[in-house]
Amino acid sequence: MHYGKVLGTVVSTNKTSGLESVALKILQPLDGKHSPIGEPLIVADELGARPGDFVLWVASREASLALSESFVPVDAAIVGLIDQGAKE
Repeated sequence: MHYGKVLGTVVSTNKTSGLESVALKILQPLDGKHSPIGEPLIVADELGARPGDFVLWVASREASLALSESFVPVDAAIVGLIDQGAKE
């Protein structure tokens, strides 16, 4: 599981089967000190994260299992929203 911050939302007019109702977000991976790690990436989000939210996310096979419809073609997915303790 990884830590990150949602930067924005991606608008897609055409999605593959199983992802029609899944939001796509732009996420900046962070380390424990809120420093960026690498480049921002696109993640699937069924939890309703908003820009500025700190989240937990997973990648690879775990991402495809994290959504309500399993084994959809995603590389990363948000699995938790962080409510407190994540101050910049």
